[in-house]
Amino acid sequence: MTRKKRSKSVGLAFKQELVHVALDCICPLYAVQKETKETVKFAQVAASVREVGLVEPLVVTPDKSDPDSYMLLDGHLRHAILLDMGEKHALCQISTDDEAFTYNKRISRLATIQEHKMILMALKRGVPEERLARALNINIKTLQEKRRLLDGICPEAAELLKDKQVTLTSFRILRKMKPLRQIEAAELMVTMNKFTVNYARSLLAATPENQLVNPEKPKAAKGVSRQQLELMERESANLERELRLVEDTYGVDHLDLVLARGYVSKLISNARITRYIEMHHAEFLPEFEKITETEALTS
Repeated sequence: MTRKKRSKSVGLAFKQELVHVALDCICPLYAVQKETKETVKFAQVAASVREVGLVEPLVVTPDKSDPDSYMLLDGHLRHAILLDMGEKHALCQISTDDEAFTYNKRISRLATIQEHKMILMALKRGVPEERLARALNINIKTLQEKRRLLDGICPEAAELLKDKQVTLTSFRILRKMKPLRQIEAAELMVTMNKFTVNYARSLLAATPENQLVNPEKPKAAKGVSRQQLELMERESANLERELRLVEDTYGVDHLDLVLARGYVSKLISNARITRYIEMHHAEFLPEFEKITETEALTS
């Protein structure tokens, strides 16, 4: 006896061809506020659109109530910029799925090192620095610093930070450390998920002099004594060891926590068990309730 195989066709989420749609026929899901238009991000996107055009098309879906209209799913900033520029049409990608809430969650923001590599590629292809700076809405000096981003950074540290949002100042601070310390600092940044300038400065302050590129230069740590710096160095080393120990058992501990929380949640959802605990072990009930309340936050 043979079973007949059922052929299942998978529908495309987008139409294959891009189309030009009149901006008047596109209805955004929300209006871009004045405060948003005053941000650095908006200015950068606007500069890119003005200089090189619309690189990424708008994502729209047909309005079921009006076949001549479209709902804007992704690209609200670009849509507002095009309107401000007086454009009449925009290149759009037609989506067959109207789940607008999912698009921004799927966007991977450009990391600092990725931007650095894109700048190098553009310059290699002959794009003038002035035009590239205008497209990124930055000055020439900042562009040149982004181009030299990995100068003095060891490959291992760069690999750890390749998909992270790290400031230019943080890379300047890392250059003051020797390669092994750069790797340690990058690992701590990733483990703690902290890539701020202040955290990089604290790592620099906790770096022993023999791990600095120029140990003869005093550390710029106002109001901090030599004894406090030595204490920070020891605490930083201890913290790194403790973090590595936690990393080794994190997966198992997290699984145990999820199972235990699920078990407690089932207990609390049973009215008979809840009444029994309230009668005989009343002190446990508030703690059990706290555990179940944190379920949504940690899932």
